[in-house]
Amino acid sequence: MEYKPHICTSECELTKYTQMVVLVPQFLQPPFSSYAPPSRRSNFKMVRTCISSSSSSMDAQTKRPGFLEFPYLSTPHRNLMLELVSKIETSLVSQLLPPSLPPDVQYFQNESGSSQGTIHIQSGNEDSMVDFILGSWIHSKLPTGELNITTLTAYLNKKTDAPRFLLEFIQSSPTSLILLLDLPHRKDLILNPNYLTTFYMDTQLDHLRQQLEKIPETRPYLPSSLYIRCALSPTAVSIRIDCGPTGSGRIDEVIRDHVSPVAKQMLDIWLYKCAYGKRELMEEEIIDLEKRDALVNKKTLDIDLASGLPRLFGQDVANRVIEPLEKYFKA
Repeated sequence: MEYKPHICTSECELTKYTQMVVLVPQFLQPPFSSYAPPSRRSNFKMVRTCISSSSSSMDAQTKRPGFLEFPYLSTPHRNLMLELVSKIETSLVSQLLPPSLPPDVQYFQNESGSSQGTIHIQSGNEDSMVDFILGSWIHSKLPTGELNITTLTAYLNKKTDAPRFLLEFIQSSPTSLILLLDLPHRKDLILNPNYLTTFYMDTQLDHLRQQLEKIPETRPYLPSSLYIRCALSPTAVSIRIDCGPTGSGRIDEVIRDHVSPVAKQMLDIWLYKCAYGKRELMEEEIIDLEKRDALVNKKTLDIDLASGLPRLFGQDVANRVIEPLEKYFKA
């Protein structure tokens, strides 16, 4: 299918205010698509308590929405985010430390209250291959309408060179949104063909991308940042879903019936092949990996936060939020 660029005023305005994007034939499911370690399934209730505990006391005192509430999302969108967060937490419960961000970083808003945001971070313990898990949502009332950005990312440490997990929704209208869903690579795919085979070909990730691009309401989305295009993998889902001026009900159907199954399956693949997959690395590979991760993390902090937050929240709020995050990104 030939990609025909489409430019509209609202899309230009969206880019102006954010710049915050970092995240077929019948598909045959890989055998690990429903993977969930049995020993961890029973921990669901405990984990949901753990996720909520960091913000529950603040929420009770100030009535501010917490990360898991996703108050500005439609029901199918909210359900998808809750299921993905719960799957990560239940699968990695023994590897994650409790959240430790200050309350005024877990939830923040600008002076007028027109922009609100939450950030949730949990670091991996010393035995884990997980560096940290980051989830966030931002809601802002702009001159062109309401903007909602929902993000869920998982970073791995130097014990493995496996890809990260990235999910990001950028919605500026009730009937359209941009979706980025990917396992961003951490090694050069040309120099390391086995890496390409292991994580992208054997897992049939490209079938998932094709599955979503076949939906009539979708078309490929090309990020304006050349850096972001380089950071995404060849199998990345990068699409715009546009259901027309009266398609709010249809976009909920697309999220529930199409995006949700693909996102869940991609997360299953990441958990099985990346978060739990064993990788033997030489000392030289570890050094190169640390250098690359440091550059990517710094760029992520600069593009996603340092550039976008001041526009929506003001410089003082942005500085307050970014400062405690620097230790996670090691900036």
